[in-house]
This record gives sequence, structure tokens and C-alpha cells, in this order.
Amino acid sequence: MSASNIEVVGYAAAVLTTVSFVPQVVKVFRERQAAGISAVMYALFTAGVALWLLYGLLIHSLPVTLANGVALGLAATVLTMKLRLG
Repeated sequence: MSASNIEVVGYAAAVLTTVSFVPQVVKVFRERQAAGISAVMYALFTAGVALWLLYGLLIHSLPVTLANGVALGLAATVLTMKLRLG
């Protein structure tokens, strides 16, 4: 597989995994409640995504950096809403 095809796989994975958070963010904003969301899970996940972002920066991987930068913003949004709304 060529390097450009490998990059395409990386970008496709990045888009799919990152976009998967959008429905949760929209749901929390629309319903203004986050009772069914685990704060511990989102705190751990947010920390993990922050580390993946750092990893992407350290290895100079644009797909890893972009995907985890956006995922960090989305996960942090859900976590913030969970902490505020309970």
C-alpha cells in the first residue's frame, strides 16, 4: 500500500471516530441534561484523547493530530455539560 493510501486510511478513520461524538454533543445540548452520561468515563476518555493529541503532535501525524484535537473539543464539551447539568 502506498504512503498516500495509508494517509487516506488515517484520515477516514479520523473522520469517522471524531464525527461519532457529534450526536452525543447535539443530544446533550438539545435536551439540556446529561444524566445518562458517565462523568468518570468522559473524564478518562478526555484525558486519553489529550494524550493522543500530544502523541500526534510529537510524531508529526496530521490525521492523528486533527482527529484528536477535534475529538478533545467534543469530549470536553460533553464532560463540561455533564459536570454543569449533572
